[in-house]
Amino acid sequence: MSVTAQEAAKVVTRQEAPKVVAAPRAGQKYAVELIGTFFLVFTVGAMVYSGSPLAPLAIGSSLMVMVYAGGHISGGHYNPAVTMAALVRGRIGTRDAVGYWITQLAAGLLAAGVVRGVVTPAAVKTLAPAGHALTAAIVVELLFTFALAHVVLNVATSKDHPNNSFYGLAIGFTVMVGAFAVGGISGGAFNPAVAFGGTVMGLFGWSTFFIYLVVELIAGAAAGLAFRALNPQDK
Repeated sequence: MSVTAQEAAKVVTRQEAPKVVAAPRAGQKYAVELIGTFFLVFTVGAMVYSGSPLAPLAIGSSLMVMVYAGGHISGGHYNPAVTMAALVRGRIGTRDAVGYWITQLAAGLLAAGVVRGVVTPAAVKTLAPAGHALTAAIVVELLFTFALAHVVLNVATSKDHPNNSFYGLAIGFTVMVGAFAVGGISGGAFNPAVAFGGTVMGLFGWSTFFIYLVVELIAGAAAGLAFRALNPQDK
């Protein structure tokens, strides 16, 4: 039986038609942000409580694997400052941003509670800098939170790097470098969810948390504006 050209074209069209993948729902995104932020903050608390000098390596690695695990669903923010950057950059809408912020802070609180319940802390001193020490802490938190958000936007959201395989490594390494470089100055939070969980765990004073919250969100917004200025064609 012969097949006409029209019938053959229909067969080819059916075979080559791309599969339509449904976009993740809001609940799925929030669940991924909850999981990723939880494990990041839990790792921070467990490592700092243990007093290990390799804490930055473990924390950066934890962020890296969680970004790889959930980046395709939620973007793998796990950080309200990164969400702020994505919002200003135009990657997500206000409704999703608010949902992410609530989820991330809730995950930080949950992780802090688990750490306090299962990890026996070494001698941990609450960080509450004042005067020049506070100014130094603000400066380094501003710088490295900006650096983190800047890296996230450029390796994970830029049209110049579609489907790349290095974004998680770059993001995790940024946190690791920052923690090694300035952790002794500010505690190396670079993330309001980490700062919140750390405060509940007794790593930061409450006044320090509120200062870090404002500074880190400003840094995230600045990174979003910088991306728009440097990549005007990438909408």
